[in-house]
Amino acid sequence: MDAEIISVGTELLLGQIINTNAQYISQQLSELGINVFYQTSVGDNRNRLSSILKNALDRSDLIILTGGLGPTLDDITKEVVSEVMGLELYMDEKVLANIEAHFQKRGLKMSENNKRQALIPKGSRVIPNYNGTAPGIYIQANKKNIILLPGPPKEMKPMLKQFVLPYLRENFGCGLIKSKIINLVGISESSLEEKILDIIKNQSNPTIAPLAKEDGIILRITAKARTEKDASVLIEPVVNSIKERVGNYIYSYDNKPIQEVVGEILLERNCTISIAESCTGGYISHLLTNIPGISAVFNRSIISYSNESKIENLNVPPDILNSYGAVSKETAILMASGVRKLANTDIGLSVTGIAGPGGGTSEKPVGLVFVALSSYSGDFYEKHIFSGDREIIKKRSALAAFNLIRKYLDT
Repeated sequence: MDAEIISVGTELLLGQIINTNAQYISQQLSELGINVFYQTSVGDNRNRLSSILKNALDRSDLIILTGGLGPTLDDITKEVVSEVMGLELYMDEKVLANIEAHFQKRGLKMSENNKRQALIPKGSRVIPNYNGTAPGIYIQANKKNIILLPGPPKEMKPMLKQFVLPYLRENFGCGLIKSKIINLVGISESSLEEKILDIIKNQSNPTIAPLAKEDGIILRITAKARTEKDASVLIEPVVNSIKERVGNYIYSYDNKPIQEVVGEILLERNCTISIAESCTGGYISHLLTNIPGISAVFNRSIISYSNESKIENLNVPPDILNSYGAVSKETAILMASGVRKLANTDIGLSVTGIAGPGGGTSEKPVGLVFVALSSYSGDFYEKHIFSGDREIIKKRSALAAFNLIRKYLDT
């Protein structure tokens, strides 16, 4: 079964409300093995909604509409759907009684316009709404299934879970759709595709979709099967093939953020760490301290933003700063070594760079970042040139820092 979601409401198009309904419905349908091929948002406009609904009827078996079931004149979903389907609206006395009871229970007087919510298309079924006044509606006609649900998530979600999903599962469920997320860092999306191009070209079930994000690249491997076990059987060989090609870039097979992966390894190995941050201004430490229990291994962090701090707190010699500058591999290594010795930890990490928008030169452009790691077995550094604004450069610097720790711990 192919499904489509239509979200109705001008407030969605204006960005006044985030459309979480479409995401939630798609997730729930995927667990039933129902494909969602289209999602559309449309304002409170009869002509546009009518056109979109007609298109949906041409290409989809199941259409779920959310929003536009309220009592006011701009709530047009039910009227437009009835018109397109050629169904007459009638006053459902049972629904009207439920709406009246809803107001009476709260000691409120029902407005006359609330009666509009009791108008139901002939031949349809009512979906109860125990958290609001707008009932849902299920229409089945011409081998098409149309479901109307209210827009507020606190009303829509319980109705979907209690009434809609059980019905769909019993009548149309064809297994499930399961996805596994692989997270990679240190490789571009284009380079990744080159390395696994033959795997992508030969995909059928499961499918493989790469996506670039701020925290690296994700590969979504999605299988459709009767059971979760069957889906895993399809997914695992693909995961293993990808691991053989690009395993050194993979930091998670469970869609975990890299700081969480690194934090877990540090805790598991009881490997202590201290950090010296310059351009990131404490952002790396912030991410690390979000991990419960990390205090067992995270000793301290020094934000050595100025040269004076690098000299006084980390024992970076002034002549190094004068000769090579604050943003240099020499300074980065000495910062990492300095904080490790000061805190007496297994690892010392440092970051220094130019986050912009000013401060860059032809030799040291904005985005130049050095990340260094000091350990009992030696000192290591990486040079990066990141693009983006100040915030993005700080985030990418933190990502590179955690990845350097990960690679060190993997050796």
